[in-house]
Amino acid sequence: MDARALNQQKPLSNEPSQLKTFFETHGELVAALFSGVLILAGWIFSSQTTASVILFILAYVIGGFAKAKEGIEETIENKELNVEMLMIFAAIGSAIIGYWLEGAMLIFIFALSGALETYTMNKSNREISSLMEMQPQEATRVLGDHEEIVHVSELAIGDLILVKPGERVPADGEVVQGQTTIDQAAITGEAVPVTKQLNDEVFAGTVNIKGAITVKITKTTEETLFQKIINLVQSAQSEKSPSQLFIERFEGIYVKVVLSVVALMMFIPHYVLGWSWTETFYRAMILLVVASPCALVASIMPASLSAISNGARKGILFKGGAHLERLAHLEAIAFDKTGTLTRGKPEVTDVITRDHVTEEDFLKVIASIERQSNHPLAQSIVQYVKTKTASDLQQPDSLEDVPGYGVIGVLSGVEWKVGKADFVGKEEAIAFHEGISASLAEDGKTIVYARDEHGIVGLIALKDIVREETIAAIEELKASGIFTVMITGDSVKTAEAISNECHVDQYVAECLPETKVDEVKALKGKFQTVGMVGDGINDAPALATSHIGIAMGEGTDVALETADIVLMKNDLSKIAEAIKVAKRMNRIVKQNVIFSITVILLLICSNFLQFLDLPFGVIGHEGSTILVILNGLRLLK
Repeated sequence: MDARALNQQKPLSNEPSQLKTFFETHGELVAALFSGVLILAGWIFSSQTTASVILFILAYVIGGFAKAKEGIEETIENKELNVEMLMIFAAIGSAIIGYWLEGAMLIFIFALSGALETYTMNKSNREISSLMEMQPQEATRVLGDHEEIVHVSELAIGDLILVKPGERVPADGEVVQGQTTIDQAAITGEAVPVTKQLNDEVFAGTVNIKGAITVKITKTTEETLFQKIINLVQSAQSEKSPSQLFIERFEGIYVKVVLSVVALMMFIPHYVLGWSWTETFYRAMILLVVASPCALVASIMPASLSAISNGARKGILFKGGAHLERLAHLEAIAFDKTGTLTRGKPEVTDVITRDHVTEEDFLKVIASIERQSNHPLAQSIVQYVKTKTASDLQQPDSLEDVPGYGVIGVLSGVEWKVGKADFVGKEEAIAFHEGISASLAEDGKTIVYARDEHGIVGLIALKDIVREETIAAIEELKASGIFTVMITGDSVKTAEAISNECHVDQYVAECLPETKVDEVKALKGKFQTVGMVGDGINDAPALATSHIGIAMGEGTDVALETADIVLMKNDLSKIAEAIKVAKRMNRIVKQNVIFSITVILLLICSNFLQFLDLPFGVIGHEGSTILVILNGLRLLK
């Protein structure tokens, strides 16, 4: 890789900006650790009261500043007390009764748990940040006979750019000159570099390994696959799960209850139980510490962000924790056929000709005629023939496209008809190799007939091939007890053939977009949680109707925007993997919630029984918070 290519990928940064970035990323952790050092020093100099108090005050300020600022700002903004304010009150209360060390420990561990939460958030951003760094900042634009270096934001659709060996592709486009090998593992997950020739698509951020190519821009910077990934992950981080929203609503009420109970405990035990004023106030401060729901609040968000980050690393983009929670309860899932269960591009599977005609000659004639058509079947035939023969195709003398039926072409003075059975002569088509045509149709294949002036010369069968991973993916879902349905607009015969091949439980054929919506609604009537997988514009209504919409990464923009989850590598096996991540997240969240509530109750009871001291209360409360955060971080694996 040459020097200029390296410069394009990552701009040089000076030391001050690196230092600034370091403190922005690790500032909370540095402050927490420094406060810990001050606490240790204060404990060492505990015999010198003034010195130790000064050190503890510094530990309070340095360790607690970030959380205190956050708590005060949120209290003013929301007009409601929060957990941070409880910790401030508890630390101040500890200092008032002379427990400087315990108050400082509370601040230290609380700051450390906050730094861990920040680490979780930064870790969840890491995958997308590393991907963003792959996006070159500059491109070589070709203008006639000369070149110019421009920022990628200046590129427009239709611009020509030069991508040299070793450089990353600056924007999505198609090759218009040259050929090369490109490493696109970061985008599609393909481990083996892919050969790119004329008209092949290339993605921004992929590495040009071999030759220089000229690329025509087909998407603006905002519309590239990179930007789609960035937008999806950013929206996921901002969306909260139902459990998280409940905890946040619960937190406000809980804080008020705790403060009310603490206020009562400052007086009632003295008069009712005969405790001394010192003991009463001491127990009230311990209650303030141990009853704070820090661990409960931290039970969900770190786990949710870790699961989202885990999915992003594997090419599964969750648009929020809510969709993860629902996915864990999935009971039925519907699949679109074309482009989802299948590759979406018909491929030639069978070629049958009359005895006196060779397959090579027949294909060359048909491809010479079909090359002028934009129909997907025609393009598939031409592509197939190009891989089979090295000889050049001929230019037809004339060509007439008959929409919905086929084409009529004249080649070397001979008129050819290529298309459906009705177009070339239904009775003759049925008679041609009788029985074989019916067998091909039952296999879900589309048949294209060709005839010349003397009759039908041959046929070509094409089929939308099922993806390699489809069968294994469907079987894995069924093994998990999930009901599978294929919903397609294709004919009953084709739907039946593909459904049998994919092993889905049920299929519904000849569906319009509104019919797909009705089928999804019917599934919702039978099952509690229903998913829908699709890639096209016609799938968008059904994706929106389902409880969980899943889009293929190569799908249309409408499908990607409508879906809740996106499979960036178009790998259906990732659905089962996503479900495992979702179930694991729910399991860890339940563990965290049960554990945190149990610890709070045990600490409160111990305090009332008067055998819990403040240091152990601090360690038990803040230690449980750190443990639930670390438990949530396990989802990063």
